[in-house]
Amino acid sequence: MSDDIPTLRRILQCSRTIAIVGLSAEWHRPSHFVAKYLQDHGYRIVPVNPRYAEILGQRCHARLEDIPFPVDLVDVFRRTEELPPIARSAVAIGAKALWQQIGVASAEADAIARAAGLDSVLNRCTKIEHARLFGGLHWAGVNTQVISASRPH
Repeated sequence: MSDDIPTLRRILQCSRTIAIVGLSAEWHRPSHFVAKYLQDHGYRIVPVNPRYAEILGQRCHARLEDIPFPVDLVDVFRRTEELPPIARSAVAIGAKALWQQIGVASAEADAIARAAGLDSVLNRCTKIEHARLFGGLHWAGVNTQVISASRPH
């Protein structure tokens, strides 16, 4: 697994365009929260979900193969059993990395990605790892700027 700190840092630093498979337009869903966070941190988010026309101001695509420009990272919010075909699609479009979100861990998808030379991350959250590695996590867990040790002025 590509889950050592230097590898995670490299993946997140080098990936500027992230296709999020299973991105929901519903603001309270984890995929939406993660996508919004990444978008706010300068990443180009590409929604992949046939149910929507647009999410977060970006055109939605039904499949990875429908994206007309290069993708660096494929971040997946789908059930584990759906991962092997998604991994094959990530390879087919020339992505550099496959990222399986928390609760998603397909050894078969991992093997497909690695055999093609992609970095592969399992059972981790891009938002949590970005915040942890680039300064967004604090003692409370997240930098919400709601809890502070400073007195309000």
